[in-house]
Amino acid sequence: MPYPREILNELKWRPGSSLSDAEITYLHRGAPNDEIVIPGSEIVDLERSFFVTKESKIPFHRIKRIMYRGEKLFDAEPTGEVVKREKGIE
Repeated sequence: MPYPREILNELKWRPGSSLSDAEITYLHRGAPNDEIVIPGSEIVDLERSFFVTKESKIPFHRIKRIMYRGEKLFDAEPTGEVVKREKGIE
């Protein structure tokens, strides 16, 4: 089962894929609905436990959803169950 870090790394490095085409929703206390959505183009680095934007470092475990070209690649359900796409990213 791929985790958010693996998915984002694949989008960044796999030929034909683009991290810029992703949309990441993550938990952010105090924001409307306690979540923020950012385009993948705002990610400047992927570290071991965090993804980095110009403004902050966000732990991967706060990622709630990853959308890529209109398709859901990752969704952390409130139950903790992870729903993922079966095929590789294309």
